[in-house]
Amino acid sequence: MQFEEIKSKIVVALDVKTLEEAKHLVDELKDYTGTFKVGLQLYCAFGNEIVDYIKGQNANFFLDVKLMDIPNTVAGAANSLVSRGASFFNVHTLGGVEMMRAAKKAADEINPETIVLGVTVLTSISDEILQNEIKVNENASDYALYLAGLAKEAGLTGVVASAHEAKRIKEKLGADFKVLCPGIRPEYTSVDDQKRVATPKFAIGEGADWIVLGRAITKAENPKEAMKKVFEELK
Repeated sequence: MQFEEIKSKIVVALDVKTLEEAKHLVDELKDYTGTFKVGLQLYCAFGNEIVDYIKGQNANFFLDVKLMDIPNTVAGAANSLVSRGASFFNVHTLGGVEMMRAAKKAADEINPETIVLGVTVLTSISDEILQNEIKVNENASDYALYLAGLAKEAGLTGVVASAHEAKRIKEKLGADFKVLCPGIRPEYTSVDDQKRVATPKFAIGEGADWIVLGRAITKAENPKEAMKKVFEELK
C-alpha cells in the first residue's frame, strides 16, 4: 500500500488525560492518520475543546461514545454528535435494531455521509467472559458475526469488531459493509488489557477498513517514530 492509502486506514486513539497531551498528539500525528478517535475519557473532560481543535487542524474525528439507550434518546444524541461535526460515531449493537436505525436516521438528517458503526463484542471480552459472566452461550467470534448482522439490518455503515472477525463479516455481509478494528498491537508492543488482539498487517489482510492504534503509539517515547514503524510494516 502507498502512504495515503495507509493513512486513510489508521485511526489514532487520543486516550490521554489532558487536553495538552491530546493537542500535542494531533499536531505530531495529523500527517499520519485519517482520523483521530475521541473516547469517553477525553470527551467527558474536554469534549467541545478537543473536537474544535481537531477540526481546526483539518482532521477528521471519530466520537467513540458507544451510545446505548432507548431509541429516542439515542437519536437525539446522534443528532448532537453529527451537528458537532463528527465524521464517525458508534452505538452498541446490543441496543437492538430499532435503536440503531434511529441513530442512523438522526445522523442522516444532518449529514448523510456520517459513518455510523455498531459495536459488537469488545476486544477486552474473551470467550470465557462472554460465556461465564455475560451468560451468552456462544464464542465471541460467532456472537460478533450475529451482532454485525443486526447492524446491517438496521442500515448502519458497518461495525466495530476484532480483526479476527473482519474476514467473516465481509464474507457474510458484503465488501461494502465497513469494519473498524480496535485491539491493534504492532509486533514490538504488549497487549495490555486486550484479549483478542492483532497486528496492523494481520488486520488489514483480513479486510479491516480502519485500524485503531492507541497506546502503542500515544505512549511511545517518540509517537511519530512509532507510527513510521507501522507504516513500514504495512508497506
